[in-house]
Amino acid sequence: MKHPAAAAIVLLAAAAHSPAQAGVAADHGVAPWSEAVVGVAAFAPITSLLRAEGSWSRKAAGKVDRAELAAWNLPPKASATFERWCAPQASSGCIRFVRFAGVAQRPVRLAARAWDPGGIYSLMVRSDNVPALFDAAIKAGWWAESEPVRFTFGASDLRNVVLTGPHGINIAVYQRVSPPFTAFPVGRISHAFNSMRMVSNKGRARDFYLNNLGFELVFDSDREPPEPARSNFGIPLNYTPRIPRAAAALQPVPGETGRVEVMEMQGFTGTSQSAHASPPNLGVLLLRFPVRDLAAYRRAVEAKGTAIAYAATGVRITGLGTVDLFAVRDPDGNLTEFYHAH
Repeated sequence: MKHPAAAAIVLLAAAAHSPAQAGVAADHGVAPWSEAVVGVAAFAPITSLLRAEGSWSRKAAGKVDRAELAAWNLPPKASATFERWCAPQASSGCIRFVRFAGVAQRPVRLAARAWDPGGIYSLMVRSDNVPALFDAAIKAGWWAESEPVRFTFGASDLRNVVLTGPHGINIAVYQRVSPPFTAFPVGRISHAFNSMRMVSNKGRARDFYLNNLGFELVFDSDREPPEPARSNFGIPLNYTPRIPRAAAALQPVPGETGRVEVMEMQGFTGTSQSAHASPPNLGVLLLRFPVRDLAAYRRAVEAKGTAIAYAATGVRITGLGTVDLFAVRDPDGNLTEFYHAH
């Protein structure tokens, strides 16, 4: 089935892109994000799917260092353990699952719908077989707003589904049926190459990553399906032509990984989830970007009027090393960390 404008549903799954000239982020050596930090009540419900279906492996595990908890402004009584998982052959797009204790917590996006802004909506991966992965995930207790959607975008034949795990943690899965995707190893579950944020104003969110953080623009669209088309976001079929899905994607350096995507569902009034988009809550909490020259990049970011949410030096993060770091919040309250390993 062909949906000519269904790209608003998947935007980056196959779009050829023409990045802008290298921005401030590239100038200071910001690389694709190395990991996402995800708060969980238990490791196995998610890691078992990654291991069984995607051959992901646990690269590190243990206690979270007190300095890291302090950087997140958690009280002295708080503690946490972690497991860091990566896809085969991946050096970026890993996931650090953190299990907190001794502190109150709740899901970041508790009972939220896709059009509610605030909180990171999903991590995005590729797959060589979306229907098979969907079946396996459902059998393992995951859920979805819809069965996999198939459509064409340009010359590409695509499949897409958004899988929902415990506490509303979403993994959006993309399969390019043709032509073959060869930029990086895919398998049943690839490393995470992108991350979706639902935002209250696409232009404002885009400009924050473009101008304040100096990222490059990959994709910018205000299109919506011109006719009813199945949606992975729970939008009723007859409403899909009336609800524009305005979106943009950005990245620090050119490539097929390390991206950030923002989407505004225009026409639906959502409820902001930003108040809960912080550790120790449950869900996708933040992305971590390595930076070659952290001090210079921080000065450039602050020169744009960007507030620093928190900063710390000499923090031991197993799997990354001893790092200096700082974090910022985008206009919808989502955290992004930048770090340099000693």
